[in-house]
Amino acid sequence: MDLSSDVWNQVALEASQLYFGEDGKSRFANTSIEKLPDKVILHIFSYLSHLEICRMAIVCRRWRTIAYDTKLWKNVSLRPEVSGLHVGSLEQLLQMVSVRFGASLRYIELPIELITHTVLHELASKCPNLTHMLLDFSTAMQLHDFSEMQAFPAKLRYMCICLSEVIFMEGFMRKIYNFINGLEVLHLIGTYEKCEEEEEEVYEVVNVHKMKSATPNLRVINLYGINFIDDSHIDAFSSNCIQLECLAVNFCSKVTGSTLKALLARSKHLKCLLMNGTDLKSEFVMQAEWDKCSVQELDISGTDLTSECLIDMVTRVPTLRFLSAGQINGFNDSVLKAWMESGMAKSLISLDLDSSDNISDEMLGRFIGRYGGQLQACVLSGMTHITDQLWMTILPTLVNVKIAVMGTTERLGGNIHVDQLMDTIGSSCPKLERLELRWDPENLRFSDKSQKAIDMLRVKCSKLRCMVLSDGRYYETVKANFERADRLTVVRTTTSCRVSAYHVLSNYNELIFN
Repeated sequence: MDLSSDVWNQVALEASQLYFGEDGKSRFANTSIEKLPDKVILHIFSYLSHLEICRMAIVCRRWRTIAYDTKLWKNVSLRPEVSGLHVGSLEQLLQMVSVRFGASLRYIELPIELITHTVLHELASKCPNLTHMLLDFSTAMQLHDFSEMQAFPAKLRYMCICLSEVIFMEGFMRKIYNFINGLEVLHLIGTYEKCEEEEEEVYEVVNVHKMKSATPNLRVINLYGINFIDDSHIDAFSSNCIQLECLAVNFCSKVTGSTLKALLARSKHLKCLLMNGTDLKSEFVMQAEWDKCSVQELDISGTDLTSECLIDMVTRVPTLRFLSAGQINGFNDSVLKAWMESGMAKSLISLDLDSSDNISDEMLGRFIGRYGGQLQACVLSGMTHITDQLWMTILPTLVNVKIAVMGTTERLGGNIHVDQLMDTIGSSCPKLERLELRWDPENLRFSDKSQKAIDMLRVKCSKLRCMVLSDGRYYETVKANFERADRLTVVRTTTSCRVSAYHVLSNYNELIFN
């Protein structure tokens, strides 16, 4: 007797009774979306973007009412380049604030043309739970008149201001200082552009020294790509913000580190310090008391620190968990060797050595062999001498890695045998969430049986949410494989996505802007 066939026959019978009545007709034959209750349609709409919700609103009166439910408008971007929403007039926005936003609004982004004292007053009075705001002045050629502004959202915990290069903000800032003393997260975003020479005059469009007095409760400060920020501004914030946990001054090229010693001495809670692309001087960095600081996450990529300075730093920071030190000529084998011998890498969970050409594959193999088991992020990209051979050696130790970036865009003399690499990643890294292969497509060698290796990666790395490849034949092969498994958003190209070790930062979610 075949028991398995009896079981499946019973399942089929019960399924038919569920979907078909005694007359043989489907129980759901007369069901349509119109018969769904409002709360179900509201839940469906919650998965749509605001642009799509606005399109749904023109279908019928019922859907219009549901689309304007304030529950759908908690986080709103009114910047057309971000959300696709374009507000035609201030009157239209004021109506939206009253009808759609109300007490549900938590986060809003406003472009320069919508930043007026009337709009800000309306947000303050109609949206009492607004805690996150982004104001984009980056394209401004002139500001609206704020002389009559008497109100501003007073419960803000997060504020991001995108600065203009030529518009002085002090007139506006003076009006809001009394309302922002509860801020915990502040982003000031400059108009950083990488260029060889800066010929234009630099204007200090925001008075940071006055701002620090109005924001004593800041925990996270991100000053990104601002051409006038220097060490005096860092000193100003550190003198007043005793709760500071994270300071980021990435691409502020005038920062030299001259106030670094004072910063570490004052900010007892400072755990994250990001200084990528700054003009750090080795003598200032070596003067800082790293052995007494609480810093656990450090980014010094793209600086000109010497090997002596780097050795002094990594051997003195007692609990360093995150280190990004790519594109530094001084970071060589002697630095890694001294770090290993000091035992100070015992807490390390993330290592980014992108484009560190002066480190040998032998020393990297020794370092990863010792500490690979504790790493959650490993970025060894941009180096032509680091190929699949080293990765095949170290991958079995990276059992806890969540983020891995490998390869270089430069054309190699040899080939990368990607099938074996995928197979090893799949069998060694079950916790992998983000993976990027930057090798040139012409260097990737794979066979007709590569589907098996891709299957291994897809099945074994079930948490993989992002896999980035250079556009080419192998990208198309991997993308098709994941799409057949209904994982449509995992595989992406290097032109639209880059993987970063920043995801493991403790303040990552608060550092996100734009």
